[in-house]
Formats: sequence, C-alpha cells, structure tokens
Amino acid sequence: MLKKYLLSLLLSVTFFSTAFAEEVKPVVVMTTSAGVIELELNPEQAPLTVANFLRYVENGFFTDTIFHRVIDNFMIQGGGFSVDMERKDTLPPVANESVNGLSNMRGTIAMARTNDPHSATSQFFINLKNNDFLNANGPRPGYAVFGKVISGMDVITQIGHVQTGRQGPYSDVPVEPIVIQSVVLK
Repeated sequence: MLKKYLLSLLLSVTFFSTAFAEEVKPVVVMTTSAGVIELELNPEQAPLTVANFLRYVENGFFTDTIFHRVIDNFMIQGGGFSVDMERKDTLPPVANESVNGLSNMRGTIAMARTNDPHSATSQFFINLKNNDFLNANGPRPGYAVFGKVISGMDVITQIGHVQTGRQGPYSDVPVEPIVIQSVVLK
C-alpha cells in the first residue's frame, strides 16, 4: 500500500514538475532595428547557458549591440559588438552544454564560441537553416543550443538577406548596421 502511494506521489510530482517546467520557460523580447524577435529559452536542457544569457539580459548588456556577422542561408550572429564595432567586455565564459539533446535547427539560438568549446560568453547566433554540423558529434563538442524563436522568424530571415562586407578585420558585417535596441525578459 505504501509503495503504491509513494509511486503515485512520485508520478504526480514528476508530471507536475514537467508540466510546470514547460510553463515557466523564460521568453525574451529582442527589439532590433529590423523588427521584434521573441525567443523561448530552455533552462531545463541548458541551465548554465540560459542563466548566463539572462545575466546579460538583466544587465542591459545587449542594448545597442549589433548583429555583426550575417551569412545568408547559415546564421546571424550578435551580442558582442557595439554599433562602432567595438568589442564589449564580458563575463567569464560558460561551460559548453552542447550535449543537451537540442540541435542547431532553423530558428534555434545557440552560443557562439572560439575553437575552445568552453569559451562562450555573450555572443549568440540564430540558425537560418538546419546546421547539423554544428551539433556535438561523439567526443567533438558542438555549439550549445539554448532556445528557439517563437515569433519574428520573418525578421531573422530578413536580416539574413542584408548586404554584407568587410569592416576592418571582420567579414560578413552588415553594410547598414542591424542594431539590437533592447533585450528584455517578457
């Protein structure tokens, strides 16, 4: 009898926790010079990455940054440079969470990083197509997906089509800056 009760209680708690976790996924609203994008973050599968991103959101870090790297039919990248292409100071890097069951599919947001898998700080990218080659593969770490676009994919696509060029040592920089005016928790 006690086993049955405990099993029932465990199942209820598990169901409630799962349902509650799905309900409380944070949503951020990113207002850009090209339009508004809403992103649903996934703290259940990428807790460190989401916490890191939300620290930047809470500090207003992304205000007046730009999408500094745009490659049509691949991705748009932002979150690290001012409108003048000055690199912003960041918090320490976050551990790579690319082995979390989330894939670099069209409309997902992931952390940008260097060749060091644990070097991601503030920069992120949004996939314009399915980019399976960016996923972890066996011992090779990938790029940690931590959310998805839930509104504004048309804005993402529009940004992907802008004219780009070189600016100093950087390539694929939009000729007309795409400014991230604000990112706030909804």
